[in-house]
Amino acid sequence: MNVKEDFFVRKFQEIGVSLNEVQKKAVRHTKGALLLLASPGSGKTTTIIMRIGYLIEEKGVHPSRIKAVTFSRASAADMKERFERFFPALPSVNFSTIHSLAFEVVREHFRRTRTDYQIIEGALDLEEEEAFDPDNPPLHKKFILRRLFHSIVGENVTDEQMDELTTYISFVKNKMVPEESWEQVKCDVPQAERILWEYERFKKSGHHKLLVDYDDMLTIGNEVLERDRELLRKYQQRYDYVLTDESQDTSMVQHAIIEKLVQKHGNLCVVADDDQSIYSWRGAEPSYLLNFKQQFPGAATLFMEQNYRSSKDIVMVANRFIKRNKNRYNKNMFTNNAALKPIGIKSFADYKYQAKYLVKEIEKVENLAETAVLYRNNSSSISLMNEFDRAGIPFYMKDGDNRFFSHWVVADILNFMRMTFTDKRADILEKIHMKLNGYITRQQMTVLKEIDNNESVFDNLLKHVKLQDYQVKQIQESKETFLKMKGMPPLEAIRKIRTRLGYEKALEKMCERLGFRKEALIGILNTLEEIADTLLTMEEFAARLKHLEAAMKVSKFNKGKNAVTFATFHSAKGLEFERVYMIDLIDGIIPSSEDLKGGSDEGENALLEEAVRLFYVGLTRAKHHQELITYKQRDGEKVQESQFVLGVRSILNPQKQSPKNVPTEQKSVLVADKPVIPHNPNAIRSKENLTVGKVVKHRVLGHGEIMALNEDRIEVRFSAGIKALSIVTCIEMGLLEPAKV
Repeated sequence: MNVKEDFFVRKFQEIGVSLNEVQKKAVRHTKGALLLLASPGSGKTTTIIMRIGYLIEEKGVHPSRIKAVTFSRASAADMKERFERFFPALPSVNFSTIHSLAFEVVREHFRRTRTDYQIIEGALDLEEEEAFDPDNPPLHKKFILRRLFHSIVGENVTDEQMDELTTYISFVKNKMVPEESWEQVKCDVPQAERILWEYERFKKSGHHKLLVDYDDMLTIGNEVLERDRELLRKYQQRYDYVLTDESQDTSMVQHAIIEKLVQKHGNLCVVADDDQSIYSWRGAEPSYLLNFKQQFPGAATLFMEQNYRSSKDIVMVANRFIKRNKNRYNKNMFTNNAALKPIGIKSFADYKYQAKYLVKEIEKVENLAETAVLYRNNSSSISLMNEFDRAGIPFYMKDGDNRFFSHWVVADILNFMRMTFTDKRADILEKIHMKLNGYITRQQMTVLKEIDNNESVFDNLLKHVKLQDYQVKQIQESKETFLKMKGMPPLEAIRKIRTRLGYEKALEKMCERLGFRKEALIGILNTLEEIADTLLTMEEFAARLKHLEAAMKVSKFNKGKNAVTFATFHSAKGLEFERVYMIDLIDGIIPSSEDLKGGSDEGENALLEEAVRLFYVGLTRAKHHQELITYKQRDGEKVQESQFVLGVRSILNPQKQSPKNVPTEQKSVLVADKPVIPHNPNAIRSKENLTVGKVVKHRVLGHGEIMALNEDRIEVRFSAGIKALSIVTCIEMGLLEPAKV
């Protein structure tokens, strides 16, 4: 028996690890560049650890000469722990994040150049955040940007704007976008480009130390390695082998650092799955993997396609679903696991039944720790939490929307409710006067606050403050509405606030003026209505909000316990569960309206392709039980089932099409077990692109005009007459394309 085989036999005897042939090839490939494309559940981490052990035990490489880089600290810690378990007698290898590696370079450069610096990013103590002096805020990224936003825009930045602004800055840095192109990067935050320019200037010259944030660690690290040849040589000589995990999440600047590190020896192993690249919004560059051989011409590529996690039913659907995308490696995930039961699809008449159904189903489950509910947006977690808390089902919220309960919309609603208890407090009115249909100005509010007679603020406005004629009636009506709302159930009160008191119209104007996303703000109001439902008083409603906020915080301690996991698709990547429920599967959420704007052909729409990958990540988390949940109506408005659910339906139940009148070369395609549909780059891939009156071209029937369409079928008038076609089939098989007129 040869020496190489001895290693695998020995490890099987010692720790019970057995590798398949592709995994063994990956372990043995130690010279030059290797792109290892690992499908979900394919034993990626085990293969990485075995490869490192092989280098040390069989190739005689010292552990200190190996560098393993991964995306997050949690992944680095997991790999380190796994390595020590597999190879307890060996010294540990250097496992770290790319940020940690870059900062090591930056720190050494600053030491050499005697540069004083200060890190301005990281967790802030809550007391420090709440008690800071506004005139002398801490030197922290958040406070610097907050101050710059206020001075440039003239408003206080909201949490959503801060999120978008920091995402914009990270994107620019990670994509290595030159300053002259900053304005071309989309950002809905007002004056984002100018804020970024001022932020960069302040970090360099606004303090006696150089201020450095996490993104700077990468950009400065890359620049240092570019300029300082001596320091570059030092790091190149330190490691003989470099391995990067989760490389589909790596940005351009991160790739640039790794490339410099391996320039001399080229011994780079890149482990990735282009089908799980879901972080382009923060600068990840999935196209880098597709062009890997341009950078490393002699690189080998291996496909780890065997899934050990999921049942055959789940793997079959996921493998076919991801083929919707065109910009990908042609992989075929498979499994030797048994088929158990098909993926389930539940469609409800209304959104409100979704969480109630989940509670009913999960109450029957004993092992809650092996159950997950996944969603695209954090906003979905609040209504889930409300229902599960009522039912007494423990949950662990992996990345809950912690800011929901402190959101200004929630604060507004509570302040409106406070006005129903007493309308004598000008301090409460001051917080909502701009969002009330009395159109009270700041100047009028200033005069009102000077009046201290313990009378109704509305009476004081009418008697003592100069008003415009149109305001008088509005303020009188507002006073009457608040009086009528006294003692009203909270659900009814919220609806009055939204409509009668003009709050929803005020939100719409704010969205137009400040670039807020209207859907997100309306979603918060709808969630508040769900929480208010069944409660009798506004006091109960306020208490319920406090209780849920506490329950969310406590849920963090349920990690690892017998509790259901709530997680976004993004944060669920890398996890696995026996049972998975994917919820809120409607067009507008996944894919989002933004995803759908890029066109009907997925191959030409990067956002839509990423949404497909995100859905695929959700599909591949389940071992045995997978359910997709959708609905037809939400908050009184009709919604469309996600086109991705339609795609899964068509995989589970392919429509039988008669081969009659179909060209001979296509008949075998129609009757084959695994249909190979010719790719049509111009095909209509979204129901939104099918409209009455549109002229289309059918692959077989030729040109026709769309005469009618409903949820499932489309009627098209061809020269051969009017034909009723399945929308799902047309979209999935790419049968229709826009006709050239």
